[in-house]
Amino acid sequence: MMTATMPGGAPGERSVNRMQTAELAVLDWIQAHLRCGFLDAVLPWISWTCDHGEIWILLAAVLLLWKKQRWTGVSLSFALILDLVCCNMVLKPLVGRIRPFAVNTAVELLTAPPTDASFPSGHTAASFAAVFALWASGSPLWKPALALASVIAFSRLYLYVHWPTDVLGGIVVGAAVGVAGAKLAEAVRKRAERKEQR
Repeated sequence: MMTATMPGGAPGERSVNRMQTAELAVLDWIQAHLRCGFLDAVLPWISWTCDHGEIWILLAAVLLLWKKQRWTGVSLSFALILDLVCCNMVLKPLVGRIRPFAVNTAVELLTAPPTDASFPSGHTAASFAAVFALWASGSPLWKPALALASVIAFSRLYLYVHWPTDVLGGIVVGAAVGVAGAKLAEAVRKRAERKEQR
């Protein structure tokens, strides 16, 4: 039995198309009004520092080596591991969203086009995982981390490699795994302390 469909596709498809159009409008506005030589030079480099979470892995390593900040380093490490699992191993393959430059092929990319799925933004998720792990651990480093994370997140929009909702999703995922990482580290720390007291 055949069913009639509304012109322009099913309601769900039309909703998705409207969202995509709105998100493309945001990305195109950035290209039209914010593109400049300075940002073209700086933002690809800033984005590169987090291609695989390098900047946050380096910070975690430094904190782990610093005795007074070791448990903060453990919190950050746990958060980054959780982020890797949630973002790269679960959400990206599950959602399988295409990148915006694959939709608007006329855009001039400043970086090599990523080949994995678009949602959520891995750069953003890792960055905000670090921010929230530091915040939940009581480290004042969360403030400069937030500033850097915000620039990294914006760079993904500027470079036209992520949709705005990819970045928002990355913030949400990062916040969740960041707090979870800090709580897990605290539980491990308390357990270690109890063992020492026996």
